[in-house]
Amino acid sequence: MGNPKAFLTVPRKEAGYRPVHDRIHDFGEVEQTLNTRDRQEQASRCMDCGVPFCHWACPLGNKDPEWNDALYRGEWETAYKILKKTNDFPEFTGRICPALCEKSCVLYLTTGEAVTNRENECAIAERAFLEGYVTIEHPVRNGKKVAIIGAGPAGLAAANQLNHKGYEVTVFDRNEAAGGLLRYGIPNFKLNKPIIDRRISVMEQEGVTFVYGKHLHVEALAADTTHAAEAEQMKAALGTPDAIVIATGTPTARDLNIPGRELKGIHLALELLSQQNRVLAGAEYSKEERITAKGKKVLVIGGGDTGSDCIGTAHRQGATSVTQIEIMPQPPVGHNPATPWPHWPAILKTTSSHQEGCERRWNINTLEFLGKEGQVTGVRVQPIDWKPNPAGGRPIMVEAGEPETVEADLVLLAMGFLHPQHPPFPCNVFVAGDAANGASLVVRAIASGRSVAEAVDAFLHP
Repeated sequence: MGNPKAFLTVPRKEAGYRPVHDRIHDFGEVEQTLNTRDRQEQASRCMDCGVPFCHWACPLGNKDPEWNDALYRGEWETAYKILKKTNDFPEFTGRICPALCEKSCVLYLTTGEAVTNRENECAIAERAFLEGYVTIEHPVRNGKKVAIIGAGPAGLAAANQLNHKGYEVTVFDRNEAAGGLLRYGIPNFKLNKPIIDRRISVMEQEGVTFVYGKHLHVEALAADTTHAAEAEQMKAALGTPDAIVIATGTPTARDLNIPGRELKGIHLALELLSQQNRVLAGAEYSKEERITAKGKKVLVIGGGDTGSDCIGTAHRQGATSVTQIEIMPQPPVGHNPATPWPHWPAILKTTSSHQEGCERRWNINTLEFLGKEGQVTGVRVQPIDWKPNPAGGRPIMVEAGEPETVEADLVLLAMGFLHPQHPPFPCNVFVAGDAANGASLVVRAIASGRSVAEAVDAFLHP
């Protein structure tokens, strides 16, 4: 530990965002970077606690104190070597992880100013690519083959780990490029797609094979014989791998089936986000196919990160106004006594997209979509409240005001995803990431992919 008293004298300093008037005109990454001196100074704030809760909080078990100390000393290569032992893709998590480690940092729990672990992680990863610490490895092959269905963060992590263990790995994906929601869900202003391409190139050079445009129905892998025909098609597509990993995520978004849902101008959030990312990658759509907020009043239903991504995208497309409604109550600012550590603090989150302009409302229930000549023109909503359920469990929703109409030309549904359901699979089929656990964080998907890779290895080499 290079400077044991830095946390007493060095305040937390974040890189911050590009100015709003600048960033809303493009899809470039909004987050800025600190200079090398400031970054190393921020790393010095890590206290190397006797019991580092950051280790426990991180699904990957990242060794934050160790790589923070190396970063503080200017030993960037050492910092990267420590980091990559637990995290396959620090350039991803360093940009989009909500930093569970920081919410368990002793400095956060005592002063409210955690070590800037997420930004430090990203800086280490970028320096590694810049200075050549990311090298191409050529594992010795063990003669076994593994097929992975799904090229999202879980599938990529499993592929990376199994490849390094010597397996011949082929990754199949229904899309035209790898990344899953990293590429087709998260906007470029949070994660620029060349960052993904750079990592995929490394994996390809190390021997991982990617096959795109394959929409495989994993139900055909079921242990029963009800999908015999589909099973033959699956066998033809996959070949004869020794093990299969299903990492198809949570493909079914939660819909809102209320009167007026058939109106034009109402879309699931990912319909907008994935299309916009594809447009930025060069795809073309007809006027009828194109989903755009240009010149429109936008209503986002859902108060989570996906809703926030819709807000930022709508601004960049030229929306005239953006409103976001959430059915749950507004969380408190700064501290919530109802969610003390070690719980995740349920507090108000204001993202870069919110800062760009958005009316936010809580405790709002959606009743009906309104329209004219087949096009949505507004949404009838009602203020509600939540009361404790005498029988326990979920609180009871009660009316708290008169219904009203919110004008909207474009409505985006960002209400999460349904938990995937799978049939029983043979013993050589494994399920990873959101496909196994339901919608969650990218960092948890990577951790799951790594864990499944260990399980596959133990199965094939008991």
